[in-house]
Amino acid sequence: MRIGLDGFPLASPRTGVGHYTFELARAMAELAPQHEFEFISRLPYAGAMLREIESIPNLHLANPQTNSITRRWWSIGLPRYLKRKPVDVFHGTNYEVPLWNRRRNVLTVHDLSVFAHPDKHERDIARRARRRLPIMLRAAAIIMTPTEAVKRELSQRFNISPDRIVVTPEAPRSNFRPLPITETVAVRNSLGIDDDFILFVGTIEPRKNLLTLAHAFDRILRETDRRPQLVIAGGAGWLSEGLHRFLSQVDFGDRLRMTGYLDDEDLRALYSSCKLFIYPSLYEGFGLPPLEAMACGAPVIGSRIPALIDTLGDNARLVDPLNENELAKSIVELLGNETARQKMSSAGLKHSAGFSWNETARRTLEVYERVLKSLRNPT
Repeated sequence: MRIGLDGFPLASPRTGVGHYTFELARAMAELAPQHEFEFISRLPYAGAMLREIESIPNLHLANPQTNSITRRWWSIGLPRYLKRKPVDVFHGTNYEVPLWNRRRNVLTVHDLSVFAHPDKHERDIARRARRRLPIMLRAAAIIMTPTEAVKRELSQRFNISPDRIVVTPEAPRSNFRPLPITETVAVRNSLGIDDDFILFVGTIEPRKNLLTLAHAFDRILRETDRRPQLVIAGGAGWLSEGLHRFLSQVDFGDRLRMTGYLDDEDLRALYSSCKLFIYPSLYEGFGLPPLEAMACGAPVIGSRIPALIDTLGDNARLVDPLNENELAKSIVELLGNETARQKMSSAGLKHSAGFSWNETARRTLEVYERVLKSLRNPT
């Protein structure tokens, strides 16, 4: 097989979808060396992509030049490229596929947040996504989702047969594993982080519900004798004026550290040394950061929402994301109970080990084979 994959998520520093795209392709290429895999993007790739894939002989980068016409990528540019260099299957890893390739298209839908929470996205982006996703769903032979929760939501909202939707869970990257506490000191010192801290990792945007976390943290500092640091690690997103306004009003001083985007080694050090990992998101399709935190031994408090119930199960403390009192109470209770934290850490390590990119790759390759079988035996 020759497989094309959307390279757009790799044109900027990787967050969730970028990590999914790269880790999936790498695992598939290693698992199936008889197949050829190619990232295709009209935008240049970010970072050291060439160096990262140079040891994988069947994984390649394509960066076709575009003009004023072929810049219309999904309707003209990519279909033209695929006509010159055909693929057996094209995998749209970020909600979009070429419009004239329906029977060979596989589409990953990570979540439906623009439908469930349109007010948590910039208006133009939400409007475009709401308009285009139904078109892309019709242009795909098979749709993949990371959880049963998203599969149910997708099937119900768009009246899609569950048979067309396949669940392929994501996984922590292999470098996320426990790091001895002594080996985390240098990273924490460089970031001004104490021994006693709670951690959030993710893009700073409204869906992540950081304003509720900030209110809960303020309550902890005002109403208890606990003085942990709150560390927020992630790049700036959108529509976060309310959060920044509140933070400027309460002035947490050195009890708050906002690190910006961090590389994996720094994240591993923080995951491995935090007292608690907090993920109060209002909506998720999977919830990779809390699973990564578990893989490093962090006890996790997350939101009681369908996708995180699917991903984390009873291995995390799940709370109502809109209830700052419940969140604050859970944080204080677990900060004061090392035995409970150790139990959660052990459970999380065991649970996260059940997810692997090799398994995700195996399931995805089965989807591709299903597409090819349908082409050979059309109904």
